[in-house]
Amino acid sequence: MFTGIVEELGTVISRQGPKLRIGATLVLEDVEMGASIAVSGTCLTVVAWGDDWWEADVVEETYARTCLGGLRPGDPVNLVQGHVDAVGTIVTAAPDLRISMPADLLRYVVHKGSITIDGTSLTVAAVHDDGFSVAIIPHTAEVTTLGSKGPGDPVNLELDVIAKYVESLLEGHRS
Repeated sequence: MFTGIVEELGTVISRQGPKLRIGATLVLEDVEMGASIAVSGTCLTVVAWGDDWWEADVVEETYARTCLGGLRPGDPVNLVQGHVDAVGTIVTAAPDLRISMPADLLRYVVHKGSITIDGTSLTVAAVHDDGFSVAIIPHTAEVTTLGSKGPGDPVNLELDVIAKYVESLLEGHRS
């Protein structure tokens, strides 16, 4: 089950075709072939690993629909379990992090509700016409990528799953 708690700050080692290699140690303690590790919220499957790295095959669809497509060697990434619903864009950097996002998904964002940005679970501080804001405490800024990102940077977003379930149940009832 998704926790939204970043286990480790990893580093992109290389991206060659579909192979994405990430430097890490903590998430590898109990790794096995086929395990899932999320890179900034994008769930990837472990296909190879060594003492301080692991590798995943990433399809073009995933590179296109997430912010993984812009990763370069040396870039830090949050390592956690999760998935991506959309890509947002940073409008204002931390500590008062403001994100713009696709308008059709704003209905899932509520004041004081949960949202996950690059795999980091946070509480919505405010909802805006084009997105939302969250407050980033110094510890979160230090141990995740959110403290080093700025305006224009893309971020992966995971929306509150309960809202999506409620909507799905209500749609089924209307049918």
